[in-house]
Amino acid sequence: MVGSADDVEELRMQGQPADDNRPRGLHFLVELVNTVQQDATATAQELQGVVDRHGGPDLGLTEATGRELREAIAPLARILDTDDTDRAAEAINALLDRHPSRPRLVRLPERPWALHSQTPPGADPAHWLLSTCALALALWLSERGHCAWGRCAAPGCDRHFIDTGRKSPQRYCSTRCGTRVRVAAHRAQRRS
Repeated sequence: MVGSADDVEELRMQGQPADDNRPRGLHFLVELVNTVQQDATATAQELQGVVDRHGGPDLGLTEATGRELREAIAPLARILDTDDTDRAAEAINALLDRHPSRPRLVRLPERPWALHSQTPPGADPAHWLLSTCALALALWLSERGHCAWGRCAAPGCDRHFIDTGRKSPQRYCSTRCGTRVRVAAHRAQRRS
């Protein structure tokens, strides 16, 4: 799954290619959570647009299934808001229990093999979302050993992000927010 335009731009700003082995499924999750948190009435078309940008399936969203998808984002956002590894693992396991999938190796065009969740035939879009994102979160938590995600610490920004492996824990959703905070701190220091 390819990241959002902001994710791709962020990777370019960091001097990294947009098609490397970064946690693409998690970039999808973060963009979807951020979209709904910025607009609690995001339309089915807008939600499908996020899915499309990340190479996901056509969910055939209607007004009703779009509403269910927006509601399904709440437990995912709570996981992204926690930095307690044990609580995150319990919440992810609960999602995996309630929304099981069959992990499958899938090769998308011009991409390496990747683990994707395959939901049961006839599963609703919310089940697809929760099983897909629970698997992605479980893999990332087990790989990193801690909650490698968070919410931007910049004043006025509440976007979630995935910590993609910097030397120190990530605090901001983008270099733009980090720079804005550093510039404001520098100006405040010069005034005092």
